[in-house]
Amino acid sequence: MDHPEIKESIEGNGPAPPDDGGRGDSEALILFLGFSTALLYLLALGWVFLKEPEKGRVLMAMTTTNILFGRAAGLSFGIAGGLGNSVVVLANMLLEVIQVLVIYPLFVLSWKHLLDIRPLKEFMSRMHSAAEKKKRVIQRYGIIGLFIFVWIPFWMTGPVVGAIIGFLIGLRSWVSLTVVLSGTCLAILAWALLIQKLHSLVEGYGSFVPMAMVLGFILVILLRRVYAKGRGKPE
Repeated sequence: MDHPEIKESIEGNGPAPPDDGGRGDSEALILFLGFSTALLYLLALGWVFLKEPEKGRVLMAMTTTNILFGRAAGLSFGIAGGLGNSVVVLANMLLEVIQVLVIYPLFVLSWKHLLDIRPLKEFMSRMHSAAEKKKRVIQRYGIIGLFIFVWIPFWMTGPVVGAIIGFLIGLRSWVSLTVVLSGTCLAILAWALLIQKLHSLVEGYGSFVPMAMVLGFILVILLRRVYAKGRGKPE
């Protein structure tokens, strides 16, 4: 199946991102950092699981929830599961940092003809399409616009799309990642404060209510994805 967005990027018909001679050295380093951070996270997860199996199961479920349904569902699950607030916030920050440090360099290396992973092409095409839709508005305000795009929690914006937008508007990798990851961490803190407040308001109605909030977040996200797919738009 052809993916015109990826084909356009590979053929060089899109915008003009920063050029490092096509070597992809910085992206390879970022990818290495991403895989290294992911390995450290998995080792920490395994250590917690061995020391405190119950907490390890909650942490593993929260990790899965974040990856599949995003930060709001992940944070809500962690808080409802009884993990400490600092653990919940730090773990969700690490998960989003890992996603950016892995997916962003894979996208850029594909753009530079240095990597061709066919099973990832459809996913990369969706990421590129989502970034292109928002690029024009953000490009008008540059770094500040990119930071606000990633930071404002209610926009439901993802750091991966933000990092790709940074690349498409011509920002160097380390500049783009610094802006995106700092905005992401602040967004997670904002979500954590909001969700913690919501949980404290509803937990008096029964122990099942906080978990019902998690299911509510997941349901909203699933409905949004079904709606986007039905309209032929990126999720």
